[in-house]
Amino acid sequence: MSTITIYHNPKCGTSRNVLQALRDGGVEPTVIEYLKTPPDRATLVKLIGDMGVPVREAIRSKEAIYTELGLDDPALGDDELIDQMLSHPILINRPIVVTPKGTLLVRPKERLSEVFP
Repeated sequence: MSTITIYHNPKCGTSRNVLQALRDGGVEPTVIEYLKTPPDRATLVKLIGDMGVPVREAIRSKEAIYTELGLDDPALGDDELIDQMLSHPILINRPIVVTPKGTLLVRPKERLSEVFP
């Protein structure tokens, strides 16, 4: 069983590049295609907490649905944003990589070196 997990979207170039970099580094990570198998609330909250970033940094603001849902409203709290990420997993920014060294939103892909030797 791998000690590295990637929350992956195969349609995302950055996510594909990070997955390949892990494999090139000799690791076959656990791959979670989060659009097919979204995290539950506890997992998503833990991932965001482990990354040490605000919820807004973990949400993908470039998706059309972000604007359609009015998620740019600064009055929206973390719980409301997480609710929308759970309802619309495409809003979860990617790729998120979990390693023994830490959990990180690896964007750009060069950030992988922060958690993967």
